[in-house]
Amino acid sequence: MIRRATPADVPAMVGLVHELALYEKAPELCHLTEQQLRDALFGPAPALFGHVAEVDGVVVGLALWFLNFSTWEGVHGVYLEDLYVRPEQRGSGLGKALLQTLAKECVDRGYARLEWSVLDWNEPSINFYKAAGAIPMDEWTVYRLTGDALRTFSA
Repeated sequence: MIRRATPADVPAMVGLVHELALYEKAPELCHLTEQQLRDALFGPAPALFGHVAEVDGVVVGLALWFLNFSTWEGVHGVYLEDLYVRPEQRGSGLGKALLQTLAKECVDRGYARLEWSVLDWNEPSINFYKAAGAIPMDEWTVYRLTGDALRTFSA
């Protein structure tokens, strides 16, 4: 079952995000806490949204997303920050159902796009996304300012 996340889901969701960081070979970079996620999803001005996949009352997958904006289209879109399903549940259709739920959010709200990033080595996910009809934006390179570089540049 796919449904919107609730505050009671936060502990399981944080655990899944940490599992995702391990899968992406960077667990030392994941510092998300329950309080941070609770505030982001359910605080006074939420800027992050989430859905969970549940099997027999247990949260086994998640999609965390936020709005972006296309100045060319003049409407919002959805940026999928994290899509993760526990390994033992992969192939069950839950990942597809989570992605379809976000696609439906876009269509229902008149948003222009649903987009995300995927690591170059993650062939299973790349194949999954291509099977859904997604196309790689190979002509674009993601840039990021973080940590010391962010602080230095801001000064």
